[in-house]
Amino acid sequence: MTTQLVRTIAQARSRVLDARHAGFTTGLVPTMGDLHAGHGALIERARRQTDFVVVSVFVNPIQFDRASDYEKYARDVQRDVEFCTAHGVDLVFAPDPAEMYPTPSQTLVEVSGVSEHLCGEFRPGHFRGVATVLAKLFHILPADRAYFGEKDGQQLAVVRRMVADLNFPVTIVAVPTVRDADGLALSSRNQRLTPEQRAIAPRLYQALSAVSGKIAEGCKDAAEAKEAGLAILRQEPLIRVEYFEIVGAADMQPCNPVEGRVAIAAAIWLGETRLIDNILTAAQPS
Repeated sequence: MTTQLVRTIAQARSRVLDARHAGFTTGLVPTMGDLHAGHGALIERARRQTDFVVVSVFVNPIQFDRASDYEKYARDVQRDVEFCTAHGVDLVFAPDPAEMYPTPSQTLVEVSGVSEHLCGEFRPGHFRGVATVLAKLFHILPADRAYFGEKDGQQLAVVRRMVADLNFPVTIVAVPTVRDADGLALSSRNQRLTPEQRAIAPRLYQALSAVSGKIAEGCKDAAEAKEAGLAILRQEPLIRVEYFEIVGAADMQPCNPVEGRVAIAAAIWLGETRLIDNILTAAQPS
């Protein structure tokens, strides 16, 4: 099959509504392009569960806290369309920024609480930009299901909260993180790592796994559990830790003692490249 590429909101909405009127269930995979196997897992889940699959490819300017990061984000729509064709996608919506934001947006979506810690603390305005563009996409591309990776755990929590609070008629589907053989979570940012940095990067997953192991053994003290991971990261002088936390899986709030279902979440820097990852686990009953 050939994937259709559309650039305008009117075209995209028309195609999705036509599919829905024909009785097809619709699945949406929101992306910023530079597609890789992690996105492929989202698309494949959508392909199994819905009849008509849409992938949005849009580098959203209002979610970047650093202009340089936005400017150097990889953009190759033709490559992304070829990737989508290989994965059986029906429609790619790849608008220009002027199509999505023809005038400066005066209406923004703020999801408080869940967005305030972790990445929200270090990237002011990021999740406001994420929530706003997703609200627009859910309106432009009315889907039965929307697919998100667990690697971006806080983003997933934000969108779930927004959908629940604002009664969007879409089911949010979480897809497990896709990793390289050495444990590093797949990310477009991995391409920016030097060979030396790439060799060190799997330490992040090792650190998260060490904390998960401590919790599985029954450790309830958050500081003690985190130390098992931080000790691993401190072995690598090139790693700069931005945050390393244990939070509730649903609300993204720091928890101590460690109870219930939690996310062990971290962000590190290797040179000019920021990597995030998390592991979900459940604390032993008291």
